[in-house]
Amino acid sequence: MVVTGGSDGIGLATARHFAAEGAHVYVTARRQEPLDAAVKEIGNGVVGVRGDVANLADLDRLYERIRRDHGRVDVVFANAGISESLALDAIDEAHFDRVFGVNVKGLVFTVQKALPLMTRGGAVILPGSVAGSKGIPGLSIYSATKAAIRSLARTWTADLKDRGIRVNVVAPGFILTPGMQRYLQDNAGANAALTQMTPLARLGGTEEVAKAVLFLASDESSFVAGGELFVDGGVTAV
Repeated sequence: MVVTGGSDGIGLATARHFAAEGAHVYVTARRQEPLDAAVKEIGNGVVGVRGDVANLADLDRLYERIRRDHGRVDVVFANAGISESLALDAIDEAHFDRVFGVNVKGLVFTVQKALPLMTRGGAVILPGSVAGSKGIPGLSIYSATKAAIRSLARTWTADLKDRGIRVNVVAPGFILTPGMQRYLQDNAGANAALTQMTPLARLGGTEEVAKAVLFLASDESSFVAGGELFVDGGVTAV
């Protein structure tokens, strides 16, 4: 299994869950020190490969390593992504290129370059967000990347159906990732506001999203394809 952006947050929790189930997990991250810490924390023979998903040479190096080690990939969780908030009149080209470069370009080639190693029964899980379905001030570019990811899942389901590879989206709501925790610390009242927006009246945990990814990758979801599974405490539905 491949988990990009796996050094913290949802990626780390997901890698930990799959490793506990006995999967051979390859985790990527841009920075070596957090990657090493994640590998040590997960244990169970997980392999860390430093790389930036927006750098296609890094992706080639990742899949060449997997090809040498195992010759196949069963599951790809193309989790790597960045979130930056800017009002419409503050958006510049660098912001646009940075967010789309990781969240869309990096995701497209993460999946494309895995395909030669994937066989029938494989699963691709893409990282959506409630932001792809809601209008959240300041997140227009980030939200647009998540809407693009939702569209890609539909098209790739049609593209890959004859190969027996399922594609789905997991769409978290307000999750207590390290990034979210920093946001809450820097913005007084944000915790209460986000909790009030969530029908289940709390923020979600990274483990709760990881369990949804595990479901979408497993035979338990064998008739689920092209879908979007919201793990958001009801934010989108209500």
